[in-house]
Amino acid sequence: MNDIPLTVKRSIELLGLVLLGTILVIGSDIIMPVIMAFFISLVLLPVFRFLKKYKFPEALAIVLPILMLVILLAGIVWFFSAQVSNLVEDFPRIKNNVSIHLKSLSDWISSISDYSAKEQVDFINKNTNEVVSFAGKKMSGVAVTLSSLFVFVGLLPIYIYLILFYKDILLRFIFMWFSESHHPKVKEAIYETETIIKSYLIGLLIQVTYMTILLGGILMIIGIKHALLIGVIFAFLNLIPYIGALIGNVIGVLLTLTSSTELWPIVTVLCVIAGIQFLDNNILMPRIVGSKVKINALFSILGVVIGGSIAGVSGMFLSMPIIAVLKVIFDRTDIFKQWGVLLGDERPAKNPMVFSGFRKKAAIETKPGVEGKG
Repeated sequence: MNDIPLTVKRSIELLGLVLLGTILVIGSDIIMPVIMAFFISLVLLPVFRFLKKYKFPEALAIVLPILMLVILLAGIVWFFSAQVSNLVEDFPRIKNNVSIHLKSLSDWISSISDYSAKEQVDFINKNTNEVVSFAGKKMSGVAVTLSSLFVFVGLLPIYIYLILFYKDILLRFIFMWFSESHHPKVKEAIYETETIIKSYLIGLLIQVTYMTILLGGILMIIGIKHALLIGVIFAFLNLIPYIGALIGNVIGVLLTLTSSTELWPIVTVLCVIAGIQFLDNNILMPRIVGSKVKINALFSILGVVIGGSIAGVSGMFLSMPIIAVLKVIFDRTDIFKQWGVLLGDERPAKNPMVFSGFRKKAAIETKPGVEGKG
């Protein structure tokens, strides 16, 4: 490999990236459930080892953690469904509040423009027909998405079971890719990947719990309607780095608008969300996740956007752990070390254009950067 010209090496790397992206786009429906199952398997691995230690049969030691996971997910779905049903029961009041908000908006538009209330109604009616027509065309797409979701959820426990059952074969396959002299590095990368993924996913589970309790509880004490629903929606959307929090703020404001005709609840919701996010980002999550791989904000956002375009919500959620695993691999591979530098947030203390020592692959002095949710 050292005899290959540098330009050829870089060309091969770029072609490999294009090929990898193409495979992910074409086979996302197959690949994403397997990746999700792999990450969940790493989280369940300690429970599996604990049960094996106490002489449980291997099949039972795998099935029990999966059942625990199913019960946990069923509890989350039940809780969310209960909150949505409360929202549906409040629909008459929501309809009345929306009418009031639309009337206020119409009056404001009339005051700053030449559009009368009648012209606004005509405009809305005209565009409503187009929206309904567009929605009708998309219904078949929604049906396909729902069927794909059911297939995804149905295959997940099977993949988790098989990955845990055949984990020794998978590990042997990985080691056989490398010469024996590189096995210590491979072993180190495997252990670090397991630690990172476990701390990241368990940290996210803890984060969803305390975000729901803190945000929903504080809003409930203040007297905001649908406080727990706002809390649970924001907590889950916050799992998607950067973009999810923005969407969560918008949904929180919309839910507050539908349940009140006053301005103060909206300001209160935004202030409480901002305060809890500050507490989460600067105090709670760094202590919970601990030794996480630091991904710079640029590639965190790019990863979420690319993951979403390839595989939807599952791609957005999986983007950060995938990038974290790639960084672990790149940092331990001499030929790909520059990619690890690109993904990380270890900024050189001095300008590489001026100081040649900061252009090399060796460890360098760094200055603090912006942490991604890696």
